[in-house]
Amino acid sequence: MPIPIEELGKEEGIGRVTISRLKSAGIETVEDLVLYNPEELEELAGIDFERALRLVRTARRLAGWEVRAVRGDEYASQLSQRESLTTGVKALDELLEGGLVTQEIYEFAGEYGSGKTQLCHQLSVTAQLPPSRGGLGGKVVYVDTEGTFSPSRIERIAERFGVEGALEGVYVARPISVDELEELVIKGLKPLLKGGVKLVVIDSVIALYRAQFRGREWLAMRQQRINYALDWLKRLARVYSIVVVITNQVVSVPSNWGVAVKLPAGGNIIAHASTHRFLMKKAGDSWLIEVLDSPRLPKGATAQFEIRDDGLGDV
Repeated sequence: MPIPIEELGKEEGIGRVTISRLKSAGIETVEDLVLYNPEELEELAGIDFERALRLVRTARRLAGWEVRAVRGDEYASQLSQRESLTTGVKALDELLEGGLVTQEIYEFAGEYGSGKTQLCHQLSVTAQLPPSRGGLGGKVVYVDTEGTFSPSRIERIAERFGVEGALEGVYVARPISVDELEELVIKGLKPLLKGGVKLVVIDSVIALYRAQFRGREWLAMRQQRINYALDWLKRLARVYSIVVVITNQVVSVPSNWGVAVKLPAGGNIIAHASTHRFLMKKAGDSWLIEVLDSPRLPKGATAQFEIRDDGLGDV
């Protein structure tokens, strides 16, 4: 159970005024406070740095989030206890070694029509399945930056998987600017995550940034903003044990042998933030997904799938 922020008041030197400032800033539990670093807390709640530092460290101690080194076998045991999410496609689940795992960020890049949004819709349904059927038994936040979310598609896929009232389990947000997207990630997601959301989808993560930060003179600012938003997604994934899925556009990059290759947009910022990166593309009469980078999946490994009326399926 989450620890109410009032518990901090039992610690020496932390009074009601401080607790009130934290609550006014939207920090209602000790776990919420763990998400912040002292500099952010100082700016957000108007608390001096030394006090903010003490608050954050106290919150980590109370919530059991203090950093400590553990043996490799203990760490492996912790990782094995995380939940996993089925894609609903056997070939993809095998490629993912069982499915998408909580506390990690999965990036799916590809051209228009490569199946990225279709996969996001299907995951929005399978996440609501009980764990016994490969789901997370939770709700979904679908952040739609390109206007591609389809309620009818959700319902059609839900029929296939036997999920009743699937739309009731999906919260849809349609930010129209980078500022709205970042405010949603940093402030708006926490209450939903505490309400049972287990999957956060951002389709796509780069669209608003590419549209609103145009030109080389804005590149550094764009990359800094993307980096900060993705860093918050990593924090939320870790603290609330959720799966984060982001889709990405691709850019054509000239190769040494004169043929342009398609690579995910966003450069090293998105590459370093994503735990796993995949490229999706059309392959004849079916579609292909390829591992671009992953700490445990073999680079270049692929799986085929097809897009049907009721979602993604095996070839």
